[in-house]
Order: sequence, then C-alpha cells, then structure tokens
Amino acid sequence: MAKPGPLNSILDVAGLSVGQAEDDRIHTGVTVILPDARAVAAVDVRGGGPGTRETDALAAHTLVDAVDAIVLSGGSSYGLAAADGVAASLGASGRGFALMDLPGVPKSPVVPAAILYDLANGGDKNWGETPPYAALGKAALAAISAPLRLGSSGAGNGARAGTHVGGTGSASFVTEDGFTIGALVCVNAFGSVTMPGEDQIYWAWPWEVDSEFGGQRPDENWQADADDWGAAKINPGIRENTTIACVATDVALTPSQAQRLAIMAQDGLARAIRPVHTPFDGDVVFALSTACNAREEIDDITLARLGSLAADCLARAVARGVFHARQGTQG
Repeated sequence: MAKPGPLNSILDVAGLSVGQAEDDRIHTGVTVILPDARAVAAVDVRGGGPGTRETDALAAHTLVDAVDAIVLSGGSSYGLAAADGVAASLGASGRGFALMDLPGVPKSPVVPAAILYDLANGGDKNWGETPPYAALGKAALAAISAPLRLGSSGAGNGARAGTHVGGTGSASFVTEDGFTIGALVCVNAFGSVTMPGEDQIYWAWPWEVDSEFGGQRPDENWQADADDWGAAKINPGIRENTTIACVATDVALTPSQAQRLAIMAQDGLARAIRPVHTPFDGDVVFALSTACNAREEIDDITLARLGSLAADCLARAVARGVFHARQGTQG
C-alpha cells in the first residue's frame, strides 16, 4: 500500500529541491524545481493555449537527455523570462550541458519552463520595459532551501481555479517496495476543481488521504449533470487559463519512460478539474527522474504503477493547492 511521504510533497523525492518567490504588489510568482544533479526529464502538453520554453529539447530522440532545472511561472509570455534568470545563475555556478569542456566556453543550462496567465488578476502590471520575471526566477532559485509553501505561493500566487482562488499544491506517495513519487502543481484552470452544488467538495475526493483537503464527501444521492461545470470560469479567454505541473520520482528512468510518466500523470488533472485540456487552457506536465533510488532498470509494470501513482498524486496536489489558497494557509 502506498502512503504519503513525511512531507506529503514533491520534496519527499530524494535529490531535488524547490524554490519559490512572489511579488505581492504585482500578484504573481515563480517556482523553481532544482535537481541536485542534471536529471532525465520529459513533458506532456495537452492544453490548447500553452506557453513553454525548451520543451522540444526534451523529446526522447534529441541530443540533450537531462535538465538542470524546471521553472513554473506566472506572467503569461512575460513569465518565460524567469527561466532566463535561473539559467544565468546556474551558468554562473558552472552548471549546464556541454558536449566537451573547453577553456573559456560556458556550459549551457537546460531550463525548460511553462507559464500560466495571471495578468488580469488586479495586480500592478505597469512594469514598462522591465518585467519582473528574470529577477523573480533568480529569487526563487536563491530560496531553494526554504520549505515548500502551498496555496497562494510561488507561481500559484496570482492564479484562479475556475471562480475560486487558485494556488500551488503538492503531494507524494511512497510505496511499500521503496519507490517515491511526488507532484507539484500551480492551478489556474478554466474548469472547476469542486463539484456542482457542492462548493466544499473537490472532484479529487476519491483520492484524498487523511482529510488533506478538507475531508468532505458528496451525498450518496448526488448525480452529475454532464453539462453542469459548476465553478468554472464564466468568460474564459484564449491562453488565460493553465494548470502547470511537475511530477518527480527517485526511480531511474530513460527519457522514453519519463515521457510515459508525464503522459499518465496528465490523467490526474482530469480527475481533479472539470473540464480540462480545453482550448482555453495551456495544461503542461513535466516529469523528472532524480535516479536516487539504487535499483535495476524498471520494467513496464513498475512504470505503469508509477504513472498511476503520479496521476493520483497530481489530482491530490490540485485539490490541496486550491484548498490551502481558499483557507489562506500554506500547508
């Protein structure tokens, strides 16, 4: 039986850290996921309006087979600059990809990123020609040793989840045979995370562990109306809604296995948000392998288990993020 890790967050996965930074005046933020060493990664993009950086480099057939960090950011297209700040800092410290070491030639940090839209949330966006995101990326990287905060923190600082406040969520599982899987998500969805007519009950309730997002359950007579989206946004705009996430494991994965993990993890969004993967969303899920679990290469059955657990973790993380944002708590 799988159980949440000690922190019930992505930080239960050995070999990685998370840094967060916010600007409350602008009502935005950045989250950086930093492996201790370059790590195999993959990505799955399902939304109709994604905003990403360096996701093409993660394909299994490309030259680069590992990343230095993953960045999640608010700010829509402006937020992609957060990865510039992270890459600059990592490069200055000597981290990055190089075919060979050459004197005077810097390494190239590989920092994939995804953004969510928080430009219309009431914050002061009058930044002229100096958007704050490169600086926020550096600040999040500098905060890499701080505890992970849920709710209105990091890239989820200015997010909306349907008509509810959105936020940052995380969850983990540790299996009886010693595998760890964790998820971190920033929820800014068009769809609703709560059930129609049941505003305190989350779609992810079947996967909840120990009342981690309120412990509420639907009445046994509750039935779904296929056309009732509950607390979804009323007037969504293209590229204005996105749920961006990263799932991670301590299991050593190949690039193609990491790709399958990312694909399966996307099902967690479908378990927690309705509707999801719409033309209005930019849903993106990264998968990361720290390879800290000293085991032989895993088989397909184990990969299927990890993918299923990743989806469950992500569903729980979505509900936890919105729950803590609504409660005004940080987990």
